[in-house]
Amino acid sequence: VPVADCAVTTLGYSTYLGEAMAIGERTPLALIDGPASGRMAVGEAITNIAAARIGAIGDVKLSANWMCAAGHPGEDAALFDTVKAVGMELCPALGVSIPVGKDSMSMRTTWRDAGTGAQKAVTAPLSLIVSAFAPVTDARATLTPQLRMDAGETELVLVDLGAGKNRLGGSALAQVHGELGDVAPDLDDAAKLKAFFAAIQDLNAAGMLLAYHDRSDGGLFATLCEMAFAARAGVTAYLDTLALDAKRLDVDGHERQSDVLSASVEERVAAALFNEELGAVLQIRKGDRATVMGKLREAGLSAQCHVIGHPNAEGEVRIIVNGKPVLAEKRSHLHRAWSRVTHEIQRLRDNPQCADQEYERLLDEADPGLHAKLTFDPAHDIAAPFVAKGARPRIAILREQGVNGQAEMAAAFDRAGFAAVDVHMSDIIAGRVKLSGFKAFAACGGFSYGDVLGAGEGWAKSILFNPRARDEFEAFFQRGDSFALGACNGCQMMSNLKGIIPGAQDWPHFERNASEQYEARVALVEIQKSPSILFAGMEASRIPIATAHGEGRAVFASAVAMDACRYLVGARFVDNRGKVTETYPYNPNGSPQGITAVTTPDGRFTILMPHPERVFRSVLLSWHPREWGEDSPWMRMFRNARAWVA
Repeated sequence: VPVADCAVTTLGYSTYLGEAMAIGERTPLALIDGPASGRMAVGEAITNIAAARIGAIGDVKLSANWMCAAGHPGEDAALFDTVKAVGMELCPALGVSIPVGKDSMSMRTTWRDAGTGAQKAVTAPLSLIVSAFAPVTDARATLTPQLRMDAGETELVLVDLGAGKNRLGGSALAQVHGELGDVAPDLDDAAKLKAFFAAIQDLNAAGMLLAYHDRSDGGLFATLCEMAFAARAGVTAYLDTLALDAKRLDVDGHERQSDVLSASVEERVAAALFNEELGAVLQIRKGDRATVMGKLREAGLSAQCHVIGHPNAEGEVRIIVNGKPVLAEKRSHLHRAWSRVTHEIQRLRDNPQCADQEYERLLDEADPGLHAKLTFDPAHDIAAPFVAKGARPRIAILREQGVNGQAEMAAAFDRAGFAAVDVHMSDIIAGRVKLSGFKAFAACGGFSYGDVLGAGEGWAKSILFNPRARDEFEAFFQRGDSFALGACNGCQMMSNLKGIIPGAQDWPHFERNASEQYEARVALVEIQKSPSILFAGMEASRIPIATAHGEGRAVFASAVAMDACRYLVGARFVDNRGKVTETYPYNPNGSPQGITAVTTPDGRFTILMPHPERVFRSVLLSWHPREWGEDSPWMRMFRNARAWVA
């Protein structure tokens, strides 16, 4: 489910320090109030990046991308006022700097209609896109919108930084009714946002937050639904406090009458559900309520915080007002509605059959979701006795023009006890490096030759049609003490070398994905019983893995060739129930019988389309079971190689 508040990367392959990135953008609001749109863009970036574990708000740095139709009536003044509001007032109050930015001041175009001769023009509204960056103290502590259903009795808390104003101008609700509105949401009190950020960081550090999702883009209803979709669970929300309670506090803490109290109950419920004021929904343990609310009270946010509901196991999104449901809808039906526009675009752009398969799976209420099943202990380092002796066999980390996966491949083999050496194809072709000096090579992935069609095949031809390179590789494959791994582009390349790899004559060729798109996602594979030295002891394990390829569909020369390979298959794509599948997106490329890894009869040469090297640490997976430690199960592959060499 594509919901996230921020992106988090690690700074290296042996640290949990990292960097977070988030975006804020509220362009439609500029049609009502330019400065408000700027403040809200900054506010949204802050509430998004708050999901990461960051030391202090002062660590956040912003990049501002301004767009404006300079010279158009009113736009220059709006730009001036918005820049002043953001750069001279709000960011100094937050203690956040904007060290870099860019601008486009020509957001207006005019032309003359060829048929009628009429003069036409399109003017884009003032727009500020804010990108926020910050160092992360622990990438493992990143909060996500996925509700935890394994934490006992839990509650959902809304932190409403709009303080009950429920301003609907520029909201999605207004837009679907063909309206704009005349009052935009705004960041009225920078101190409240600053206090909110600090409180979220403290609560996260204390382990008090189970899930987190920003509210300011889509409103409370979208926020709750997306949290439910990510968890494949239901949600029950009680809106009496938000929609019926007449007591609200203004930004100075004084009691006031809500602007919407003169409206009907239905209108107030809609305003509570669909306003896009700043804020977030938190999932907490019921037993932690007093501590959490106490922390928020200390931050001066007690008036902004409301316990609004809880997850439910019935798979329904329920909105309750005055003890009665105003909405009770199956989560799967709402998920389909949420995904419908994507599905319609996908049917036009991609393979419509794949688009339909992805859309239809949302109706499967019993889908258990992504999971893992291990037949070995990933914490057990089978290579440790050999590494302890001090010997580090040399492995060539092989790359070609455009390959970008060499760093993580080297890091994985280095951790397993190899001496990884960066080797470019030009080194071999020029004779500067000989494969005879290496126990193994790993052919890496990531956009060789710009990832144009047939990129891996082009890489193979640079070997096959160059006498020196061909001799080097043929001699390497003929040795009895060598092994090789090809991943992604490296998989494509080695599959095209099957004529010089003993036992590889029936390997498939890899062609364009059935979806007709580049596929970058987490998939589930099951390790098969095969001769591969890399998969030893991993048979029958189901493990999530990163995939990123445009040409990963295995195509065999004949049914006879595919049958001949059936005992050489090292891994297959499986669905969430563990069944081998050709259904999209469980099988992201459409390979027959889910085949995504093959080896040779002696197991020394293995190729696969997914990227085990990108997820050899648990923290590198976007989802993994919480009990996994530092090493992910994929580390076993690289340690198997070290043990085999010994």
